[in-house]
Amino acid sequence: MAWAARAVSPPMRYDDWRMPQLADIFADRPVLADGAMGTVLYARGIFINRCYDELNLSDPALILSVHEEYLQAGAEILETNTFGANRFRLARHGLAGKVAEINAAGVRIAREAVDRLRDKQAGEAWVAGALGPLGVRLEPLGKTGLEEARAAFAEQIRALTGAGVDMLMIETMPALNEAREALLAAEETAPGLPVLVMVTVDDEGNCLDGSSPAHAAVLLTEWGASAIGVNCSTGPSTVLTAIEVMRKATTLPLVAMPNAGMPRAVDGRNVYLCSPEFMASFARKAVAAGAQIVGGCCGTTPNHIRAMRSAMRAVEAQTRVIESETEEAITAETPPAPLAHRSRLGALIEQKQFVTLVEVVPPRGIDCSHEIEGAQLLSQLGVHAINVPDSPRASARLSAQSLCIQIQQHTAMETVLHYTCRDRNILSIQSDLLGASSIGLHNILCLTGDPPKLGNYPDATAVFDVDSIGLVNLVRRLNHGLDVGSNAIGVSTNFTIGVSANPGAPDMENELRRFAYKVEAGAEYAITQPVFDLRLLETFLRGIEEFRIPVIAGLWPLTSLRNAEYMKNDLRVSMPEAMMLRMAQATTPEASREEGIRIAQEMLEQVRPHVQGVQISAPFGRYEVAAEVIHSVLQPAKARE
Repeated sequence: MAWAARAVSPPMRYDDWRMPQLADIFADRPVLADGAMGTVLYARGIFINRCYDELNLSDPALILSVHEEYLQAGAEILETNTFGANRFRLARHGLAGKVAEINAAGVRIAREAVDRLRDKQAGEAWVAGALGPLGVRLEPLGKTGLEEARAAFAEQIRALTGAGVDMLMIETMPALNEAREALLAAEETAPGLPVLVMVTVDDEGNCLDGSSPAHAAVLLTEWGASAIGVNCSTGPSTVLTAIEVMRKATTLPLVAMPNAGMPRAVDGRNVYLCSPEFMASFARKAVAAGAQIVGGCCGTTPNHIRAMRSAMRAVEAQTRVIESETEEAITAETPPAPLAHRSRLGALIEQKQFVTLVEVVPPRGIDCSHEIEGAQLLSQLGVHAINVPDSPRASARLSAQSLCIQIQQHTAMETVLHYTCRDRNILSIQSDLLGASSIGLHNILCLTGDPPKLGNYPDATAVFDVDSIGLVNLVRRLNHGLDVGSNAIGVSTNFTIGVSANPGAPDMENELRRFAYKVEAGAEYAITQPVFDLRLLETFLRGIEEFRIPVIAGLWPLTSLRNAEYMKNDLRVSMPEAMMLRMAQATTPEASREEGIRIAQEMLEQVRPHVQGVQISAPFGRYEVAAEVIHSVLQPAKARE
């Protein structure tokens, strides 16, 4: 599927001579919709017993501000605040006579938000008229007739289209017979207008009337929907599974807009626990599964949509890299030198020697004398290279590139530059990498990067034009003398390309799949997250047998029981109970330090037969601790020299 963005015209209104279809509006690129309205209103103090749709009349400024937040977060489709603005639901609040007024006001508010966006940012967005279920049972299970239901939908649709929506969003349909009446009402009332229809599914992935997603897809396609999909439901995983099933049953565009998980009662309030990062991961997976329009439902906020926007930008950018590789004739390629000639690390990997790395974290200020002294010590001991993280845990530190070049200037050591996608767009990534190559940095570790909320400045904006897979693709192209647009840069950057791996990842299937993509993109070696449980490493290594590249195991010398508890509970690192017990039995700081070193040394000996090297972390800048852990490996190497 080609996802390259194309220029589009301003949205056409319902009374234009030709109604645009989804392909006219979006081509076939991924599109981001907004998130929940009710969740944000509730968070702003609007009681749950209020009629949220009526706020279009009594507090339009509040609704406008929510729309604007979603647009600023990157949403391209705004749903009107009219989910429950049908005669049946409004009657519960004594507002059955205001269907037309409330719906028209909802469209005007959303349109104002879109027009303001266009004026301020020259951006574009579209208004979708939202229609939810009627909130009553239809025949034969209820007393509301099908024609009566169709008339209620038609009444709402007339108001929405009369006010100028660009499309209709029929959502959270609990049963296919109700979805059919809504579709028939749209066909009769607004022929030609794009209509997106979404069902909601249960824990088992079926519609609430028992229909399977495949059956729903077939019928909704036959009934004339412009796009179909799933929203609300029990969370991202269930929606993703249903979308995958639907993709096999229809060729229509798919829409995926899940809740942020199931709500949990916390201090008397329902709280949705899916983080923005998890929803961003869902967005990537949904697009990969064939969804064109992705957004959020209950529990999602502008923060979730912002994270999803970053993820989808990464997918688009990554796809552009892949498409440029496959669709454009490459005539000015400059192949890289053999791996053994690019760097000392590359030569060691090529020769299958056991590699030793030590991690040196950049300082928070500009004085890096302690780090350089540590590198000098490690160089004298025979460590092969220094690994320099790029603002780990999203902290503000001296740039990794600066520390790398200073270490190489003051020692005989090579460095491995960590490079993250979090803070840079494609232009700056290429600029940085060209600069790194020109000053002699030829070992790179390609990383997506920790989200800003983990660090000192949680309100900082993440970029993520690409993720680590797209970054590997980009670096490989630079290695072949081409930028992302297939323009010749003259010579190869000659990077030795590394990637990260997490043997303890909660979703191992996804970790293995992404690792395979990294290898396919051009990765030449991998460094793992710190390993404390050998069984997890062995399982991971078995999982990558078909796409194995040299693996360097990360080891972390524990410094105390508290340090072990932090790794286990805060960072979710798998830590065997026996290891925790050993650290608990160390009664003094010195004993804890020695026990941590012994554990790391034992782990080194255990992993050594399975990997091609180790990376030792230096906790709290204690480089002598890392040296002591790696001593048994370094001494034989020094003796051979």
